[in-house]
Amino acid sequence: MRLLFLSVLGLAGGVFLAVQAGFNSQLGSILKQPVLAVIASSISSVLFGSLLLLFISKENIQNITTAQVPWHLWFIGGFFSVIGIAIYFYNIPKIGISKMIALGLCGQLIFSLIAGKYGWLNLPVEPITTKRLMGATAMIIGIILINLKE
Repeated sequence: MRLLFLSVLGLAGGVFLAVQAGFNSQLGSILKQPVLAVIASSISSVLFGSLLLLFISKENIQNITTAQVPWHLWFIGGFFSVIGIAIYFYNIPKIGISKMIALGLCGQLIFSLIAGKYGWLNLPVEPITTKRLMGATAMIIGIILINLKE
């Protein structure tokens, strides 16, 4: 039951990311500057994230210890986020949301297989099995089909 809930939650997360990409690419197009859309998105993310933290945090905010967190972890995710999101906001109006999301997922899939195999970024090691390789191949074929011109 827990795996089902987490799977549905994962699918919902994907939907939310696709919706935000659609809205924010519109903002980037109107502004003629995808990086401004990333900044607006980041500021609103801070506001909504702060509210969410206040409502669902099980820990008292004062008990969160920042000394245990390596300094680079406060910034490096934001760096990759800005670049990745700006690419989405730039590309979606040009190639369409389904193609961009499909290509983005392909990039995530390939990177996640490699990162998981070697345990990069301090992640758990996940061997590349025949099943996983077949699944990734099927997804990549689907991505290619989505991106073919009709």
